[in-house]
Amino acid sequence: MIIDLIDLKFNSKRKRSDVFFEKMSLRTLASKFHFRTFVFTRRHADKRNYYKSGGSTISEAGQGAHVRVVDLRSDTVTKPGAAMRRAIAEAQVGDDVMGEDPTVNELQKMAADMFGMEASLFVPTGTMSNLIAVMVHCRERGDEMIVGDLSHLHIYEQGGSAQLAGVHATTAANLPDGTMDLEELESKIRHGYPDPHYPRSRLICVENTHNIQGGRVLPLHFLQDVRSLADKHGLSVHTDGARLMNAAVALGVSAAEILQYTHTVSVCLSKGLGAPVGSVLAGPRDFISRAVRCRKALGGGMRQAGILAAAGKMSLLEMVERLREDHDNAKTFARALLACEPPLFAVDLAAVETNILRFQVRDPALNPVDFCERMAQVGQGEEEELGQGVRVLMYPHFGNSVRAVWHLGISPEDTQMAIQKMQLVARQCLENKKQMD
Repeated sequence: MIIDLIDLKFNSKRKRSDVFFEKMSLRTLASKFHFRTFVFTRRHADKRNYYKSGGSTISEAGQGAHVRVVDLRSDTVTKPGAAMRRAIAEAQVGDDVMGEDPTVNELQKMAADMFGMEASLFVPTGTMSNLIAVMVHCRERGDEMIVGDLSHLHIYEQGGSAQLAGVHATTAANLPDGTMDLEELESKIRHGYPDPHYPRSRLICVENTHNIQGGRVLPLHFLQDVRSLADKHGLSVHTDGARLMNAAVALGVSAAEILQYTHTVSVCLSKGLGAPVGSVLAGPRDFISRAVRCRKALGGGMRQAGILAAAGKMSLLEMVERLREDHDNAKTFARALLACEPPLFAVDLAAVETNILRFQVRDPALNPVDFCERMAQVGQGEEEELGQGVRVLMYPHFGNSVRAVWHLGISPEDTQMAIQKMQLVARQCLENKKQMD
């Protein structure tokens, strides 16, 4: 049977192939199997999707009423609260395709001012926002952009730049902190134009914070060096800033200070900032004028979009500073992992900079898939020991690791309950191991 593993979310039933993946680095996996689709033969295999399933997705059947769910799968699971729902319901609206929606116009001006840009554009998704940026920067089919080999734009956006815009991508290796080696980056720039054999280098893309590398914040000096390199060779710089506000909070600086080194940026409103829908693409005024045309061509022109923009306004006005709580909660959980005795988990505490935590399972008796399954289940006797049943939802990740993401739906109390559940699962694992020995 054929198995299609999408976005590295592994089949929770898979056992024999776990060792194969654990010994393989992410970059090897991405290179050898194109990262998203790994095809091999195994009986009783089924498909797993990064966003909808994985080791932490289990049946609700048989669970009692006193079960707390701590959902750490992604910060995309956030839901608008009562105040945001009121803002949505009361939003003034108009036809945004005609430029007449007052709430959308307010959001776009607010975002441009906050990001230190001349103008901005409200779009349905971050993937569309990045694609529009590529389409505007790379004016001709066959132009080339340089991206990190582990970037969201390169890995998780279905190759839309090639599919829909005819833009070729070349990659530079992402380092563990999300940056790229500047010498390697410069070596990727083409100098043969207009030689008909080569594409024309147009664009460098960076990602801040860096998703796959665990929410890492790109240093300001790196961003400055990238911009200097781009200026030297006449290239533009685009920032995939889906979680840019997490970076700003972590650095203690404004978004505009980070973005002074980029020409354009895409910022997501529907992750940690809590809006139900939408991203903002910002840049020079002429860039945004062309972006409006691309948005329309891609089907992103929305009419009475003020009901969505109202949530986006609240996200930027009221939800940024609270991101610090998510960062603190992630660090609290990371410290608890390191405190386990005997050591069962490995995590680089210095690398936990924002709301994304990646940690390794060190004991061969408990692989990431099994760990996520146990964390998501309410075990026998758990309610008596913890005071209630607790389901903690996480995703197994590459390299014998687990990924967990904090967001506005997870309180410090939820984090403590997740820690207690982790400690219970770890203790049970060690007890089972002793019995087997």
